[in-house]
Amino acid sequence: MTAGSRGDVAPFTGLGAGLVRAGHHVTLATHGPFEPLVSGSGVHFAALPGDPMAELHSERGRALHDSRTGTGKLLRAVALARRVAGEMTPLLVRAARDADVVLAGGTVAPLGHAIAEGLSRPSLGLFLQPLHGTREFPPPMLGTHSWGPMGNRLGGHAVAAAIDSVFTDAARALATDHALPRPRLAAARRARERQEWPVWHGFSELVVPRPRDWRPGLHVCGYWWPHDTSSRLPAELEDFLAAGPAPVYVGLGSATAPNPQEVSAHVIAALRAAGLRGVIQRGWAGITATGDDLITIGDVPHSVLFPRMAAVVHHAGAGTTGAALRAGVPCVPVPIQFDAHFWASRLITLGTAPCAVPLRRLNAATLGAALQRATTDPAYGARARRIADRLAAEDGVAPVAAALEQLAR
Repeated sequence: MTAGSRGDVAPFTGLGAGLVRAGHHVTLATHGPFEPLVSGSGVHFAALPGDPMAELHSERGRALHDSRTGTGKLLRAVALARRVAGEMTPLLVRAARDADVVLAGGTVAPLGHAIAEGLSRPSLGLFLQPLHGTREFPPPMLGTHSWGPMGNRLGGHAVAAAIDSVFTDAARALATDHALPRPRLAAARRARERQEWPVWHGFSELVVPRPRDWRPGLHVCGYWWPHDTSSRLPAELEDFLAAGPAPVYVGLGSATAPNPQEVSAHVIAALRAAGLRGVIQRGWAGITATGDDLITIGDVPHSVLFPRMAAVVHHAGAGTTGAALRAGVPCVPVPIQFDAHFWASRLITLGTAPCAVPLRRLNAATLGAALQRATTDPAYGARARRIADRLAAEDGVAPVAAALEQLAR
């Protein structure tokens, strides 16, 4: 079970497909608009209410851009998510009743664990970000400014408490509407930590080394690559790729932009100033471009497109960051909110990106200069290819499959 944007869902389609191949019956419970992502994977689908894209384009969703701090954005996101959590609860309970094991994505972990406990089902956490507090870096959801070892760790606890608060009303409904014990979420979180509730993280230690002060039971197992519903690109895109040198991909994925037309204009000017062709993914932000040197596309598999790019400009979501690293191409992250600044900083540290260009500072000059560095200095591409080779040797599904086998004994 998971909730949120496409990036909070797509990795679980690949994990689920891998678990199906290992002999398990898998159901993905998430928002209905994402059902096409499991097509052909063998994963069953349980539709939850809510349309994340519509929510982000609503007045409440657009207000996320009004906050200039990570804390402000998190508080607005919590208020937004609380509205949806109550609507999802009945269907999450129904899905869990039909299951032997509950695998709870990080965005719904407090509620998923509470449902599993109430139904006497074993459960595991599946996290796409390092949400547990650590002295080694600040909470990814709050940016990259370190508050010192103790402050970083306390900040992690504060983020966990904020995520708990999303499910306050939903936890109450477990007792009033579903005859399940009502959890006290803060106490339940402390109990999970004491009991070393197992959590598997779907990213690579090459990208984020496991913090040395994490408790036992917190595992980093490698990326869960999304299940690709197609291995082919649209014919129009293939024709564009064949017509000239490798272009630059520009896309903001499931992130939105307060002024898509302005962002589009800056992107076009930056590409042309750098003498680069561009593949522009419309995405949820709705950025577009036209011209002989530019093409606008819809959703296509990153695993098929990215390796053919000269560089990738992306919003630094966890999944797209992994996809760019997997492709072995340099990139320019354009972080917008939440954990994006954290992942952008990891790309810079790894040496596959020259710098970050936050959306608030994106213009033709800043993006154009970053693209010049990314595409003309061969060191960025060389480092990206070395990391891609090492990621190709990892199997993020196998540790989760092994953990399920242990639960079955």
